Amino acid sequence: MFKAITLAKPVDMSAGFKDFFDTIGLTGSGLVTKGIAAVIAIIAVRMLLQLSNDPKGALRKGSLAVGTLFIAVVLALYGNTLFSTVTEAKG
Repeated sequence: MFKAITLAKPVDMSAGFKDFFDTIGLTGSGLVTKGIAAVIAIIAVRMLLQLSNDPKGALRKGSLAVGTLFIAVVLALYGNTLFSTVTEAKG
């Protein structure tokens, strides 16, 4: 006969947003860090889309945009670790 399979265990979400962010692995500061990285990435993509026809200017602005995009990626990946050293310092 058919045997029921449990696909996911029940999760208590009675504490609201805190429980939700704990289940996806983000804290409040981690969410802010990801948001800042997303805004920087949008700015970098906009910079890439607004390149001029002048080859020298386009190269300079393009490299600046790629550098900005790199900073956004690093901030998205390691921002929580970087900022935790500042906010949780013990002295």
